[in-house]
Amino acid sequence: MKIDFDAMTRRFLMGESKSKPSIKALVESVSGMLENMRGKTQKESRQLSVAQQHLKEIKTLSRRLEERVFKLEEELQILEENRG
Repeated sequence: MKIDFDAMTRRFLMGESKSKPSIKALVESVSGMLENMRGKTQKESRQLSVAQQHLKEIKTLSRRLEERVFKLEEELQILEENRG
């Protein structure tokens, strides 16, 4: 039996492009980029610091939103079970 590695690779890569990264992954990626940057001037350094702080706030808010969505989905499921 011959295995078609080209077809397997193509299917794998096509599947990878369909799924989009989560907000957590995006925030972590941007956070890593900001940490590696160094401001050449004091102004740039302050801007990077503010950007990092904003990113932390985004992370906190997104976590709260995810928790809220999870709770609402649970409540919806309970309501649908009680109706049916």
